[in-house]
Amino acid sequence: MDPADRSRPRLAPVTTLPDGTSLCSWQWGNAGLNGGALFDPPLDPWIWLIPAFLIGACIGSFLNVVIYRVPLGMSVNEPKRSFCPKCSKPIPMWLNMPLISWLWLRGKCAECGAPIAFRYFAVELLTAVLCVAMWRFFPPQVVVFLWVLAALLVSITFIDAEHLIIPTGLTWAGSVIGLGACAVWPQLPVMAGTAGDWLAGLKHGGIGWIAGFFGLWLVVELGKLAFGKKAMKFDQPVEWRLKEPAGEQDPMWFVIAGEEIPWWDLFSRKTDRVLVETGDIRVDGESVGGGKLTIREMEIELPDGTVRHLSKMKSLDGTATSVVIPREAMGFGDVHLLGMIGAFFGWSGVFFSLFAASFYAIIAALIGRIGFGKQLPFGPFLALGALSWAFGGWQLWKWYLDFLGPIWTP
Repeated sequence: MDPADRSRPRLAPVTTLPDGTSLCSWQWGNAGLNGGALFDPPLDPWIWLIPAFLIGACIGSFLNVVIYRVPLGMSVNEPKRSFCPKCSKPIPMWLNMPLISWLWLRGKCAECGAPIAFRYFAVELLTAVLCVAMWRFFPPQVVVFLWVLAALLVSITFIDAEHLIIPTGLTWAGSVIGLGACAVWPQLPVMAGTAGDWLAGLKHGGIGWIAGFFGLWLVVELGKLAFGKKAMKFDQPVEWRLKEPAGEQDPMWFVIAGEEIPWWDLFSRKTDRVLVETGDIRVDGESVGGGKLTIREMEIELPDGTVRHLSKMKSLDGTATSVVIPREAMGFGDVHLLGMIGAFFGWSGVFFSLFAASFYAIIAALIGRIGFGKQLPFGPFLALGALSWAFGGWQLWKWYLDFLGPIWTP
């Protein structure tokens, strides 16, 4: 073999159909399954797509429970029945049919008439469509694994969009399932390349997890060094205070100059702290003087060095001339999510998903006129990037490497 050939990336052998369509070797013998991947007819007969849609809608109905309860720290098993978020009345089974019930009730609770968000219908429909697509474009042995991936991506997307958090319990479970999928179908982590045996698939999935997790972790750490502090200075002293949570599941707030910042945005790490140059500090309504106040997640340090625990104070407020607030370039939930994506799709899927997610996020920020420094959940865009890879992005990656081949071949 020519040494130059050994130095080139190993891509799957490609054949060209009469209509000009290019197929990788893993597609040749599987026409009708995912052999035709994004090109040939689905598994015959097409009637099998109907149960896939119905199963997906039922999965979506359960995902609505996950999306509502998990961020609030509630169990997805207790109470067993779904309930109206407004009146808390249990929803009977005959009024809890996926897709149909929301349309039949016109998006309202049958008991109190309170509106039920369109999100519930959208989650069920989106999950059903994704399950059909997974069945349509992938081999049967890996479909169930990809249905789990679709469910996790849908859940994470809506949780992150609403609460700006990604539950790591979901991503850890997804990472393990992704490695299992790579062992069952070794082509999954090397969609545009040549697959080996189950052990090779597991290895590629593991490399993908490492690339996704530690690659984005490094980005987060560098972002913390570059953008980890936000300094605010005021011409005149402004009022600041700590605001108690409105409910049991709500965070405490740091309020300064009318701007409210949730506690969990301030203290992502144990080392985070808020530094306030104060004109006056009032603890439980009594002035203790002014100076540099340090606020940590569970305690404060007064200018004289006295440390007081927040749980032992009734109120904390005062005036300030400046404040330094910690912030993150990106949440650690995104790190775990990209690791999970890598466990399914390998290192090439990681890079494509990250690039595509960044592109989608920029477009969304431009359309929504979201300025620099404003919070934008990145999890939904990573999920969209991963799905883009699964449904054709790998083909773009193969074309890109084919184009670069002559450039990097010595």
